[in-house]
Amino acid sequence: MEKDRSVLRREALSRRGSLSPATCRGWSDLVQSRSLSFPQYLAASSVLLYHPIQNEVETEAILENALAAGKKVFYPKLGEQDAPAFVQIFSHTEFLPGRFGIREPMGDIFLSPGDGDRLTVFVPGLLFDHDGHRLGRGGGWYDRALHRLGERGTFVGLAYEIQIVNDLPTESWDQKVHYVITENRVIDCRRTRQ
Repeated sequence: MEKDRSVLRREALSRRGSLSPATCRGWSDLVQSRSLSFPQYLAASSVLLYHPIQNEVETEAILENALAAGKKVFYPKLGEQDAPAFVQIFSHTEFLPGRFGIREPMGDIFLSPGDGDRLTVFVPGLLFDHDGHRLGRGGGWYDRALHRLGERGTFVGLAYEIQIVNDLPTESWDQKVHYVITENRVIDCRRTRQ
């Protein structure tokens, strides 16, 4: 199965990598616009975002909106032995280059259990299916992070329509998202497909 997942990863990276910057920007704007009117985001007091790489959906508009609305904003940071950690930021300037070329927050205020009461977690991925399964870059960092959050929060994949597939091969440790937002729609992954 891992071979199938590796092939899917390569194909998805190639397909997304072939998109022009203008296309990614336009689709990202639409995804973010849908995200900003998403009821779970509007009700959230805390938001977990990511820094996009390799043509992932942008999150800058969500960041600006969340800060202006007074929501607590957290970003992932690789802890010791790549343990999941989420650090609060107060402005878009509080980042340094991290491992793997991904910007990481500089602060030292970590997500606490109390921040999970009304938490929306925006998650990147290479592919998503209608049941909420997600295929990431490999390595399982986001799966460990989502597992650690447990039942706290609503997990929302941000993707382009070209990243939505009918079914994905899964492993026992894979963590599902509750929703996927694309440039065209919001997919409620909690519903059982007919």
